Amino acid sequence: MPVYLDHAATTPMRPEAIAAFTDALGLVGNPSSIHSQGQRAKRMLEEAREAVASTLGCDPIEVVFTSGGTEAINLAIKGMYWARNSGAAHPRILVPGGEHHATVDAVEWLERAEGARPEWLALDPEGRILPSVVADALGSASDVALLTFLAVNNEVGTIQPVASLAALARAAGVPVHVDAVAAYGHVPLSFASLGVDALSVSAHKIGGPVGIGALVLGRRSAVVPLIHGGGQQRQVRSGTQDVAAAVAFAAAALAAEAERVSEAQRLAALRDRLIRGVRVAVPEAVLSGPEPEQAGGERVASNVHFVFPGAQGDSLLFLLDLAGLSVSTGAACTAGIPEPSHVLLAMGRSEPEARSALRFTLGRTSTEADVDALLAALPGAYAQAERAGLAERETRSRN
Repeated sequence: MPVYLDHAATTPMRPEAIAAFTDALGLVGNPSSIHSQGQRAKRMLEEAREAVASTLGCDPIEVVFTSGGTEAINLAIKGMYWARNSGAAHPRILVPGGEHHATVDAVEWLERAEGARPEWLALDPEGRILPSVVADALGSASDVALLTFLAVNNEVGTIQPVASLAALARAAGVPVHVDAVAAYGHVPLSFASLGVDALSVSAHKIGGPVGIGALVLGRRSAVVPLIHGGGQQRQVRSGTQDVAAAVAFAAAALAAEAERVSEAQRLAALRDRLIRGVRVAVPEAVLSGPEPEQAGGERVASNVHFVFPGAQGDSLLFLLDLAGLSVSTGAACTAGIPEPSHVLLAMGRSEPEARSALRFTLGRTSTEADVDALLAALPGAYAQAERAGLAERETRSRN
């Protein structure tokens, strides 16, 4: 039986979400139609919006359903940038190094196409965004369009001080977007309490279907739409809304939130078992991100990330895959060519280290047997990958 340890990429769909999805697929009716079948679809859609909102500490009207986390992030970053530059010029975008490529690529597109000036903020060696760094960048905030950052680093699992960073930006009059895709279902999220302007999440990370996410957008937050044609959601996002996907998203969101605290405790125990085991199985391995014992709540319970010196990360991945274990390098791929982890580079690691990483992420279906199977296979895989060494390859660089 294959062992799945890549829940940060996607996690199995929950049975209650599958049931809600299949039941809703039998419904006919456009939720924008005014006849009774259309209104029944609208009622189901709005009930789903209310359910998702209840797990995010926001008002239902603030939940804008999207095709996933990537669209939500693009809508927030591009939309807020355009809105801020509709009158006065605000070309600077404050963004930490090591963000997800949905953010990095959107910001770099704005730089090329719109003349934006990204300011890449340094991470500390454990992947933290330091408030002092953000405060310095906000020192002259008059030309800043927005601050955007991850609530939880999707690669190394570092939990960021969202409320503190948002307070700094709010005091400077700068809007804030938070990518909470890797945080949703793992840490408490209250949009009302965090003090941010926009927050992105995705359903398939919490056991919902692929193809739906949400941008939580404050009532007074201004964005320019990416998509035009109907204005179905607050004139922010046009298009016929996917009722079945929304209903399944809601079922997954409610289930994930109901078990979040107990599941975090269970996964933290598995995470710590895995970290201890890797250090015994491969003493050379170096943990990335905060130490669980010293983290003080700064490492998400589901994430384990190690650098394996002298071994290519993708070689290790393929060897473990042959042994029936699904893991991730955590690195970006372009045209099938693995690159050094931009997250580790932003944390100050060397390029060889950034090419020698594996990410193991736990989820609802993970067990002690899964952890033990990985620990049994890892020493042999590392020995073989280390003999192969680090292949020299040319990679793209940020201009």
